[in-house]
Order: sequence, then C-alpha cells, then structure tokens
Amino acid sequence: MSIPILAIAEQKDGKLANVSLELITVAQKLGGELTTAILAENAEGPAGELASHGGGKVLAVANPALKYYNDEVYARVITELIRKYQPRVVLASATFYGKALMARLAALNNGAMVSDIVGVKADGDAVTFSRPAYGGNVILSFSRAGDAVLFATVRPKVFDEAGAGVGEVSVESVDGGLFESRMAVNEMVVESGQSVNLTEADIIVAAGRGIRAQDNVDVIKGLANSLGAAFGASRAIVDAGWTEYRHQVGQTGKTVNPKLYFAIGISGAIQHLVGMQTSKTIVAINRDKDAPIFKVATFGIVGDLFEIVPALTKRFQSG
Repeated sequence: MSIPILAIAEQKDGKLANVSLELITVAQKLGGELTTAILAENAEGPAGELASHGGGKVLAVANPALKYYNDEVYARVITELIRKYQPRVVLASATFYGKALMARLAALNNGAMVSDIVGVKADGDAVTFSRPAYGGNVILSFSRAGDAVLFATVRPKVFDEAGAGVGEVSVESVDGGLFESRMAVNEMVVESGQSVNLTEADIIVAAGRGIRAQDNVDVIKGLANSLGAAFGASRAIVDAGWTEYRHQVGQTGKTVNPKLYFAIGISGAIQHLVGMQTSKTIVAINRDKDAPIFKVATFGIVGDLFEIVPALTKRFQSG
C-alpha cells in the first residue's frame, strides 16, 4: 500500500530553499505517493522547479499574504490541504520556519510529531523515523501508530537533494478567508555579514575562544570567505561579545550538519559537540593535543592557528 505523503516546501523571497529538494528524497525513500505544497506570493516558479525534481503533484498556492512567513496563515492553509488530500505523513525541514510550523500543524490536526529526523524506513504502510538524542550518542526510532497523521521535520543536509524527476504543477485554489490574520508582517529584515545560511551551508568555518581576541575573528572569516563557507562560533566567543548569536553552533545555538566543518580554536565542550558532531568531515585546529574536539575530528592539526589558518586561506584563495 502506497503511503500518501505531503511535503511542505520552503521558499525565501520567492526562491526555493535547497532543503525542499531533500524532502523529496525522504519521500522517495518512503516509497509513498507524494504531493508537495509550495506557498508563496508567486508560487508557480518554485512549483515548476519542484516538479522538475520529482515532487509529484506540486500544489502552487499563491497569494500576496504569503509574501512573508506567517505561522497563523501557513498553518491554516496547510491544514486545509491536509483535509483535502488526506496524507498519512507530512514532511517539512527542521529549519526555524519548519519547526514552528509543524508543531502548530500537529496540534491543529491532532497528529503525532517527530522532530529533526536523520533516517527513514518503510515496510508497507508502516513508517519508522529515526532521530539523534543525548547529543547524538543515541539514535531513537519512532513509528506511526494508529490513524494519527505523523508530522516530521527533516534535519537539513542529512539527505541528498533530489535529482531530475517528473512531476506536475497544480494551481491550488484556497478560500480567501484563510489568508486573513490577526498579525501583519510588514517586512523582513535580513542581517548583514553572512552570505551563506549557517544551517544550510555545505562548509562551515567555526571559531572558539582559542582565537584569543575579538580582532582575530576576521582571520577566521577570511578562511570562510576563501571557501565560500558560512562562519560559525562557539558559545564562549558569543558570550564574550566577539560575534553575534546568529553564528552560534551548539546546544543553545544552531544544530548544523555540513559536508565539511572546521573547528578552529574550539576545545570541544559537549555543548558545542551536540550541534556539529554529525558533520560529514570535521577538521580541528588546536594547539592543545588533548583537546576533546580531536575525539570527534576526522582530521586534526595540532599547532598555532595563527600560522595554520592564514596559510590555508592563502592556499584556497590561489585555487
């Protein structure tokens, strides 16, 4: 029996987020009948992109009220789609927007929820999701029980983006009253200084207290820029006021899962490891050979970061 699946794609400023293509991959692993929804002020462009990557039946929901993300409006519109298409599994990305939206959807639809999944398995109409716990030291499994719709957020960068595929775009008509809201979002202010989104980055270069002073943050950012990478930070230097909280990786910051993670001057406290130890390749640079970070590192360099980092930056800049 094919499992009906609804994937909630994500867009920013009308541009489809890459994590949306990872949802298609998850649905393909489940072997279900996929419907993908994209909500935007102008939805047909991103809907066409989803269809070309195998998004199944792609529902393009367009309205000026969808220009900016609004929990209330999105949840109300998607609940209507759930009632119409009757999915057994609803997928969204474990991003800031996805986490807020799915919790509300699960409550509105009397569903069950599992967050931050990193593994999927299907046996007929039985679905099992897995997610890390206790700082990644334990993997928990969750199965859908009874008739409750299962809402799942997918950790970004765990699954590959879907390649070329076949799908069809359907312009979805929704009752205009669903777009009314008690809250009005007038504008979205984008923080400057970070060209690459931390949670979606393939490469992250992160700094810790070992960089010694705020003035040295630019040394680490130089390496990040040479790689086209996002800049990350430990809680220690955020608390010290050396960089903004939006860069913080760890238990009280962001959980990331890039292909390559540079940990520079980071000792490796458990609070930081929780947020990054599932990275595919970890390169640690620290002068303390006994630093805990080396226990999770794929490659470790023991030495003076002020000699190593500029040399790496020069090498990467030269191509």
